[in-house]
Amino acid sequence: MKIPRAPHRWRVSPAQAIAIQRRLAPTVCREKPRGAIRLVAGVDAAFSPDGNQCIAAAVLWDIQRQEPLEQHTASRTVTFPYIPGLLSFREAPAVIAALRKLHIQPDALMFDGHGLAHPRRFGIACHVGVICNLPSIGCAKSRLTGAYAEPLETRGSKAPLEDEGEVIGVVLRTRNRVKPVFVSIGHRIDLATAEDIVLDCTIRYRLPEPTRLADRLVANTRSGE
Repeated sequence: MKIPRAPHRWRVSPAQAIAIQRRLAPTVCREKPRGAIRLVAGVDAAFSPDGNQCIAAAVLWDIQRQEPLEQHTASRTVTFPYIPGLLSFREAPAVIAALRKLHIQPDALMFDGHGLAHPRRFGIACHVGVICNLPSIGCAKSRLTGAYAEPLETRGSKAPLEDEGEVIGVVLRTRNRVKPVFVSIGHRIDLATAEDIVLDCTIRYRLPEPTRLADRLVANTRSGE
């Protein structure tokens, strides 16, 4: 998979990172994709036991066949401190390296993280989505910002995630009587389509298969299995 170079350096100060997010946030496209989305690349990342390496995985999931087609890992030296809201500056270099190993171009990217549901409306799903120029979705396990009412207990139930009067995502129940996930736009997609894709990819567990499998691959790689 060919990915352009990032329009900035990754080794920056926290203040510079915030300025980059604010500069790039207006470039996020919130429109419905033109073509059908069948192949979704799920990505996730974790850190080595000593915290010096970020290990990322990319799993290409076929929605129609309900099976993975490719999976790859990559690692990069961590050059940015842990600061809430600046996750992409720690994880994106390894994530992009893993995505570059894909032989088949995905129709969309899915992140175990946030997109617009971010204090500066530029979470990792937006950041990497803009760099890759692909439809991208944030599907996080927990809330970073915003307020919501608990959705109903049945699969497909949802509630808006709002911040400062703006809907920044949706709190979506993917299985009956399990904790919901937090879905938001990353890039080149609308929220309704993002919700549909997350549900289409959630076939057995609370989490959609692309990111669930990426999480498992990262864990196995990190432990040396």
